[in-house]
Parts: sequence; structure tokens; C-alpha cells
Amino acid sequence: MAERARDLLRAQKLEGVVEGAALTQLEQLIGRARTLEAKQRAGILAARGGREKGVEVRHALQSKLLLYLSAVGSVAAGENTELAAQFRLPKVGPNQAFASMARGMLEVATANKEVLVKRGMSEALLTDIATGIEEFERTLETTRTGRRDHVGASADLKAVMTEVSDQLRVLNGIVRYRFGDNPELMGAWLSAHSIFGPLRSNGTPQEGGGETPKAA
Repeated sequence: MAERARDLLRAQKLEGVVEGAALTQLEQLIGRARTLEAKQRAGILAARGGREKGVEVRHALQSKLLLYLSAVGSVAAGENTELAAQFRLPKVGPNQAFASMARGMLEVATANKEVLVKRGMSEALLTDIATGIEEFERTLETTRTGRRDHVGASADLKAVMTEVSDQLRVLNGIVRYRFGDNPELMGAWLSAHSIFGPLRSNGTPQEGGGETPKAA
């Protein structure tokens, strides 16, 4: 909507007639909105990708690597009864708790590597588990960062949209003041934009306003 209003002023060659500061301000706001929209989308995609990859990596850890370690640990508990509780597979739960529990199992396994290898554990297993945990923790960080970027960009975009609405009110006043007696131009202007009331904190217009303004 803001871009349509801007484009109309350009098409009618009114850039020099309409006060430059008002139009320049709208141009800057549109640019900021587009940047924030891109950041918002990127955050959504990053968080989604992190979650999907995290599910995949967690499944591999739990159903293959840690299952193998747990089985060997159960056998080794015959020599060291304290190991029995240390190698129980983590239950389904929050991702961060799972990562912490998996790291705990890895630390115990590393400290008892000789006993576990004797009972059938591959020496490469501990390296594979460590690599899997690191990859899983990276997916958690990717998800957190993406979510943070999305939420931050959404809040900033809402604020910019309020400024866009305010700036269009200023331009509407200018156009009506200068060209109110030109029916053709006013008809094009009214079809190119709408005027909205101030936005509430939840992003909806106040009573008497219209819908939330969009950058395009």
C-alpha cells in the first residue's frame, strides 16, 4: 500500500511538488520494512530448519549411538554395578535436558572406556557420540537464534508499520491540500492508498481504523 502511494507520486511526476522530506521519509520507512521482512522470514526459516535437523540428529543419537552404549553399559555393569544407572537411555523430554543427559553418559563412558571396550564397545563410538551431541547442540542454537531474530524483527516491523501509517497521513494531507480540486488525481490517490488509525500494541488498528498497513 505504501509502495503504491509512492509509485503514484512518481508516476504523476509529483516528487518535486510534494514536500520532499515527507516522500523521502516514506521511502526510508519502506526500505526499513523490506529489510525487516527479510530478517523475519530468514528467522522463521532458520528456526524451522534447526528444529527439523534437531529431530533427525536426536533420533540418530537415541536410536543408534546411545542405544549401543546403553547395551554395552548394561553388560559392563556386571563388573561395576555403579554403571547400571549411568547408561540408562534418556527418556523423551526437552531437547536441552536430553543433550545434558547424553553428555553425562559420554563422560561416564569415557572414564570407563577400558571396561566398555572389553565388553564389546567400538573405540570409535565415543567419538561418534561426541560428534552427534555437538551437532545436536548446534541445531538447538540455530533454532534459538532464528526464533530470536524472528521475534525481534516482528516487533521492529510492527513499529515501522505504525510510522508508515503516520507518514501516509501526512502525505494524504499534502495531496489533498495541493490537488484536492483535481478529481482524476484524487481518484487515483484514493485508490492507491488507505488511511489507518494508530496501531495498538497487538498490531490491530484502533476503533475507526482499517486493517494493518502492509509495505506493498
